[in-house]
Amino acid sequence: MGTSPDEIDTRKQGSDRILLTSVIMLMIFGVLAVYSSIAFFAETRGTTAGTLVTGHMIKLGIAFIVMLIASKIDYHVAVRFSRIAVVISWLLLIAVLIYGDLIFGARRSLTIAGFSFQPSSVATVVLLIHVAVLLHEKQEYIKDFKRAFLPIMFWIIPTCALIGMEDFSSAALLFAISFTLMFVGRISVKHLGAVVLIGAIGGSALLSSSAERQSRVQEYAKQVSNINSTQLEPGAGYQAQQAYIAIAQGKLFGVGIGKSTQRDFLPAPYNDFIFSIIAEEYGIAGAGLIILLFVIILLRGIVFIARKAEDSLGMLLATACTITITLYGFVNAAVASGLLPVTGLPMPFVSYGGTSMLFTALMVGILLNISKHNSIRKSTFYYG
Repeated sequence: MGTSPDEIDTRKQGSDRILLTSVIMLMIFGVLAVYSSIAFFAETRGTTAGTLVTGHMIKLGIAFIVMLIASKIDYHVAVRFSRIAVVISWLLLIAVLIYGDLIFGARRSLTIAGFSFQPSSVATVVLLIHVAVLLHEKQEYIKDFKRAFLPIMFWIIPTCALIGMEDFSSAALLFAISFTLMFVGRISVKHLGAVVLIGAIGGSALLSSSAERQSRVQEYAKQVSNINSTQLEPGAGYQAQQAYIAIAQGKLFGVGIGKSTQRDFLPAPYNDFIFSIIAEEYGIAGAGLIILLFVIILLRGIVFIARKAEDSLGMLLATACTITITLYGFVNAAVASGLLPVTGLPMPFVSYGGTSMLFTALMVGILLNISKHNSIRKSTFYYG
């Protein structure tokens, strides 16, 4: 009697319901938090909080439709266009540097035919998809420097550099996610060391080129080394201190829905610091629930979707999408809590916004599609 090698039984099943439920719960939290935090911003725009929240809900509805459509399209078909998609994203990133809307001293949004969007969100998703495709295609010679490492870096470096010119935080996070994906894809450790070196040099160059970025890092270092609890300091540290006050006021169960006071002091309570408003109104319990939802998405995406994907392409795509979604959520919460310097990154499905939400929904749709192809490993016994 002998035992044959394990066989892979690929069974098509429904989408991951736990993942979908977690995303829907984040959307619901987002609507409530945006409604509570956007009143002051609405006044500056000459409109009402209800109008902006309605617009936010419409964007959520569109994002949900995008998610459902993406979940129906076989990911093997979708990735065929990754190369041209990255090239188009480069053109958009160049366009935003020249013609982009100037907001808070940076050009991050591009308006075409009355529609405003952030090319960096587009570039982030399509680059990670293309890196996953390249890693899948080059598995037979993945340790080769010229045939695997260099061709992949050819796409990563220009994309991160173009994003980093106006949005250093997004570029640094994208580079870190790409590095993680290359590690999962079995790129040589020596080559990955070169990635770290390149990232350190490029990051230092982008950091030194902007006085605002340097100020954020210096203020963060100052807050960590010398916490001043007796007075609020003006300047770059002001918004972080207001976020700390909001979290402190929330205590265990919060001050109540719609009763936030710090929303009138935080510069972007509906976006960058929305986690602070949630912590203030719902307390540690509500903020903990948000973190728990992202942890569930992380576990479902890695343990139950990526690990059981039918091929390496599905595994790499699921890993890239999961890490991107959850890392953005964790970074946003860490910034509001004072664990990281101010970055300006939104919290997926919770922060007010459009482009980021749509492309995050696209990544969830890809995850749901991959989850439909569950590979069950089983041993087959034979007699001979």
